[in-house]
Amino acid sequence: MPGGGVVITGTTEVSRVEAPVTAKAYFICAFAAFGGIFFGYDTGWMSGVLAMPYFIRQYTGLPYPDPNDKAAVTAFHLPASDQSLTTSILSCGTFFGALIAGDLADQMGRRTTIIAGCGVFTVGCILETASTGLGVMVAGRLIAGLGVGFISAIVILYMSEIAPKKVRGAVVAGYQFCITIGILLANCVVYATQKRDDTGSYRIPIAVQFLWAIILAVGLLLLPESPRYFVKKGKLEKAAKSLASVRGQAIDSDYIQDELAEIIANHEYEMQVIPQTSWLGSWANCFRGSIFKGSSNSRRTTVGILMQMMQQLTGINFIFYFGTVFFTSLGTISNPFLISLITTLVNVCSTPISFWTVERFGRRKILIIGGSGMVIMPYIVGIIGVTAGRESQHNKAAVSAMIAFICFNISFFAATWGPCAWVVIGEIFPLPIRSRGVGISTSSNWFWNCIISVITPYLVGTGKGDANLGAKVFFLWGSLCCLSLAFAYFFVPETKGLTLEQVDKMMEETNARHSASWVPHSTFAQEMGLTNKGVSISAPTEDIKAAVIQHEMKRDNEQH
Repeated sequence: MPGGGVVITGTTEVSRVEAPVTAKAYFICAFAAFGGIFFGYDTGWMSGVLAMPYFIRQYTGLPYPDPNDKAAVTAFHLPASDQSLTTSILSCGTFFGALIAGDLADQMGRRTTIIAGCGVFTVGCILETASTGLGVMVAGRLIAGLGVGFISAIVILYMSEIAPKKVRGAVVAGYQFCITIGILLANCVVYATQKRDDTGSYRIPIAVQFLWAIILAVGLLLLPESPRYFVKKGKLEKAAKSLASVRGQAIDSDYIQDELAEIIANHEYEMQVIPQTSWLGSWANCFRGSIFKGSSNSRRTTVGILMQMMQQLTGINFIFYFGTVFFTSLGTISNPFLISLITTLVNVCSTPISFWTVERFGRRKILIIGGSGMVIMPYIVGIIGVTAGRESQHNKAAVSAMIAFICFNISFFAATWGPCAWVVIGEIFPLPIRSRGVGISTSSNWFWNCIISVITPYLVGTGKGDANLGAKVFFLWGSLCCLSLAFAYFFVPETKGLTLEQVDKMMEETNARHSASWVPHSTFAQEMGLTNKGVSISAPTEDIKAAVIQHEMKRDNEQH
């Protein structure tokens, strides 16, 4: 067989399909999680900016109202249509950005796609900062959204492919933690500039985003590409070097041979199951098979789409997009910007809980617990809001209770559905469709994010034709969380403690409700005939396929 040097050797021991965890793997994943800053910061600054007096005057032409003129104070706000457009257009861009990124990540690589996203985001950020009217702001938000879509989809893919199985859930949860940090930083900057009577009031919070793009792009230039990307492209020597770098092992160590052989064997297995056709056919592969079969691509893609949809339908971004506006509407809060900052702090402080729980209790269990909490808390907020918490009651204690239960609701989300939705979509797809599957799932997040951004201003707006639901909107969020709870119980598999290749096997052999009891019993390398030495990492892909076919023919002859 051609090729020399290091050879690929698989293992029959399920405990040896991954190298030990090293500090370097933690560092790489932690830095990649920095991409969540983009998502969070862009979510955070918009909520505060929409309520800034100077921004409202700049974009509507309305004069500052007399504090004693209640009618003028009530009317001094952006129209619901403008709030809806400026908020939702980012999600429109990210929807398409995530889909495009799914393709680019297979062509250019995971790392390069994220860096490209930083560049696109920077262009949009320039337009946002320069804007003095709705047109340029909307164009900037749309372009920035494309970049955020690249980053939000592929950071999850990159982290899932390089993180060790024992801590994969925790390090991917770090992405959600970075989202919360981004929201907090945005609220801090907005809080500091809210009273400025010039364009700096909104331009400073927007311009800070340049810093995140520079840090992430420069840092990724120094990090290795995903070894699974190189396996997919048939570049086994680069895959071995990348895996050795990520795992902190010598390229010829047994650990690297065993893990690389398992990745290659799983990929060869999936390539036999998933036909490789045209560009459109490759997208169609994501929906191949019966949706009622747990291991089919269509079932996995549907779970990914619904996972991200359910995360958005918890209503959490209502608080972070329109929280300042909503708290102002309660009528008894003197500093709604400060309350928004407090809710953001709750989000940040609650998310690290998931670092431990996601690996201790598993994905399914904490999703079910979190879903239960997010059914109860919004209903309590809604009940108080339509009784003692009504503005006409002037009951500060009731309003304080509403804020407290909103914080409890945020805490449930931050420790469960916030990080877990990202963890699950990074784990359930086989390598041949993984980048597109994660891209489709992430685009679902942004699609529903966009829908919520569009409709929420009309649901809680007080203008003519608006629903003016006020606190009653929390009944809607609580009811939708009932769907999230049912979805987690019936459809989300338990992936704790498994390699991505073992997740693939688990989904073939059991269903979501019984997945927690499944244990690995064989390796793909064993099944595909890569447990014998002799396949060089510099050998062409065709030689590996030939070895696999030869093994299968031998096995078939033995069975007959």
